[in-house]
Amino acid sequence: MKPQRPVDLAREHGISAQSVRNYERDGVLPPATRTDSGYRRYTHVHAAALRAFLALVPAHGHAVAGDVMRAVGAGDVDGALRRLDASHAQLLRDRETLDGVESAARVLAAPLPPPAGQPLPIGALAHRLGVKPATLRKWERAGILAPRRDRATRQRVYDPADVRDAELAHLLRRGGYLLAHIAAVVRQVRAAGGPQALASTLQTWRSRHSARARAMLTAAGLLDDYLREVGQT
Repeated sequence: MKPQRPVDLAREHGISAQSVRNYERDGVLPPATRTDSGYRRYTHVHAAALRAFLALVPAHGHAVAGDVMRAVGAGDVDGALRRLDASHAQLLRDRETLDGVESAARVLAAPLPPPAGQPLPIGALAHRLGVKPATLRKWERAGILAPRRDRATRQRVYDPADVRDAELAHLLRRGGYLLAHIAAVVRQVRAAGGPQALASTLQTWRSRHSARARAMLTAAGLLDDYLREVGQT
């Protein structure tokens, strides 16, 4: 492969020549050689690095992709692989969380009592659920509930959304789910805007996880190609 200009490398991926120069500046690409007049000249090694990086981004995220490429550039291949291992482990945790949410779908489908229209103090919410106030405080420590504090009294106050989360947590707890699992489910319900919205997005999340896993496979092959180019096999 004859030496290439930034625009030549950029054209393959539909990015700008300035992006290629920025990637070199950030350590994602190895330093380029320069012509006598100061123009950058890239080789097949740079082309392989760019392909690997751009494949790593959708698989692991921009930050991880950059860390991996800089580690390889510094000769720390083991460090780069450890960073990828951590990213794979995170995807597995994400999948396990989704599995847990899906396993709770039957409980999520159960109708919840309508939340109170006015904020409730801890005692009133505990009475509504038939639990002790200490139970609500325990759920708060587990990350399930996040009540605000009244400015005057500094007492916990549960808004309608908090009441909904508490009702959901109560249902899941009666179903035998662990607090850590319930906290993960409630976070997803909050993000989705409610149990019904969550149920309708489960398949979308599953598809995203699968797409990311496939992207990891593609990125692994291109990163291996780059490691071979730089003699790190």
